[in-house]
Amino acid sequence: MKQLVESIGRYLLAVTTPLIKHPEAAELRVASSPAGDLVRFRLILKQSDVARVIGRNGMTASAIRSMAKAAGEKMGFKVIVHILSDEEVADEPAAN
Repeated sequence: MKQLVESIGRYLLAVTTPLIKHPEAAELRVASSPAGDLVRFRLILKQSDVARVIGRNGMTASAIRSMAKAAGEKMGFKVIVHILSDEEVADEPAAN
């Protein structure tokens, strides 16, 4: 599973970095379910870069998510990709 997570993480960063203006601010957070059958990727970008990655009508984000999901399914995992702004993450309540 570790190899799959690293591979999908590299893919997400490789695909999104050319699209954004602030690649140095991009952050990828990964969490998996206790059962180990679900992996959640949170791609955190500057607010101005989120629209660039989502694309017109969400087509770019949909394609990125589809590829990550397909890679996970091939290895027997469910993959979820969230694209968030750094402002949204800062507004989230702290986890206990």
